[in-house]
Amino acid sequence: MASLEASLGQSALHRTLCAARVTALFLAFAACLPRCTECAKPSNIVVIVTDDQDVQLGGLTPMKKTKSLIGDAGVTFSNAFTVTPLCCPSRSSILTGRYPHNHEVRNNSLSGNCSSAAWQKDSESLAFPVFLSKGGYQTFFGGKYLNQYGKKEAGGADHVPPGWDQWNALVGNSVYYNYSLSNNGKEEPHGDDYNKDYLTDLILNRSLHFLEDRSPQHPFFIMLAPPAPHSPWTPAPQYQKEFGDVKAPRDGSFNKAGKDKHWLLRQPVSPMPESSVNYLDDAYRKRWQTLLSVDDMVAALLKKLDEVQELNNTYIFFLSDNGYHTGQFSLPIDKRQLYEFDIRIPLMVRGPGIKANYSLPTPVLNIDLAPTFLDIAGFNLSQFNMDGQSFLPQMAPSLRNGTARAFFLVEHTGEGHNSEDPACPKLGPGLANCFPDCICEDAFNNTYACVRTIADCNLQYCEFADSESFVEVYNLTSDPHQLENILKKVDPALLQTMNQRLIKLQSCVGQECRDASNKR
Repeated sequence: MASLEASLGQSALHRTLCAARVTALFLAFAACLPRCTECAKPSNIVVIVTDDQDVQLGGLTPMKKTKSLIGDAGVTFSNAFTVTPLCCPSRSSILTGRYPHNHEVRNNSLSGNCSSAAWQKDSESLAFPVFLSKGGYQTFFGGKYLNQYGKKEAGGADHVPPGWDQWNALVGNSVYYNYSLSNNGKEEPHGDDYNKDYLTDLILNRSLHFLEDRSPQHPFFIMLAPPAPHSPWTPAPQYQKEFGDVKAPRDGSFNKAGKDKHWLLRQPVSPMPESSVNYLDDAYRKRWQTLLSVDDMVAALLKKLDEVQELNNTYIFFLSDNGYHTGQFSLPIDKRQLYEFDIRIPLMVRGPGIKANYSLPTPVLNIDLAPTFLDIAGFNLSQFNMDGQSFLPQMAPSLRNGTARAFFLVEHTGEGHNSEDPACPKLGPGLANCFPDCICEDAFNNTYACVRTIADCNLQYCEFADSESFVEVYNLTSDPHQLENILKKVDPALLQTMNQRLIKLQSCVGQECRDASNKR
């Protein structure tokens, strides 16, 4: 009995000692908390993605505030590209860090996997906002998401993609008035009152409220996707008379015949009818007018960041989903082509570690954005199976050394809706745009893949998946406007090398894509 009592006494003493140690550890941890809250949190990230804004044809000209506040205060990438010149596939690449052949969004339709149930199940669940949210970021989205988002067949406005705390997404494609938003999963109709409904201003104002209401202890991620300068090109009332004398640039490939190019470029009447030229000039002016509200958005957003004392700890990205053309090769208005005016995009970034007024020729793709965001947030990128690579080391070299890619892929899968389209006679289904003159801008067999290099030589090699198996090759050093297809003048050994690189890139996944891009 005495032995049992002694044992019980020792157990009680042991429990007392353990409790004392736990209390001491808790007090030590509690004492650490005030210091921990003062530790530097990860940098904030703000991303502004415009819709169809070119960089080759003067698309940044009206944006004086943006160029001053972001470009002059940070880095401008002179060789930024989309991996596909079409809205939904491009935005899907931004979200996932993957080429279209891996996220499988081929065009702007549900059948092309745009915001489809399959996309939501497979790729959307692995998009970068999911990981930022898990990493403690407060997240906000406002504006155009994916072209088919919010449609009944795509889950309706009830569907809120994972990773977003505040969700203000446009139902459907870009418009400025008379639309519906998904406001955190609830459909919200809007009319045509400028003060309440103009989409560019509305998403800006909601992002400003988000900045005021957020928790300052946690980093934030804001993505704003205004409709400008996408059609229907509806400017704010105060900007409707701006740029009255402006016309689309007449240089380069403007109104030139698509000689030695694939069948679609051989179809347009060249030179264009006067009615088409007048139409595209009007579109060009209105595009610039809509961008003035985006310019105001940038200024207001940076002013608020400064007011809440977050400007110096925030990376701010400005870019577009794809380029655009207005009259090049006698195609009045659209994108979807392999040429520089459609695949080059504006990209400017300011933020910690980035020196001011810096121009960087490093080739950067829209698939590089997701890994760059995650890199800024402090994630180990080896855990993500993304095709792109972070360009944080290139724009902030004081943080870490990086590798610039030597080659990259551009791919597009054509689409069409009207098999009786008179603009594409006997050439299969086509997508006719009437401006008022019908021009076939895209069709199912406008399907191509290109390998582009800037490192050793400024070269583009493209193959079409059509009945002609057409190939286009351009030396952009001697021919920056891609007027001459030099296929028949190029050394066959070089063509074979480019073909093999294209094959590897078209089938690559994750690390394979980075290896294929960086290996000379």
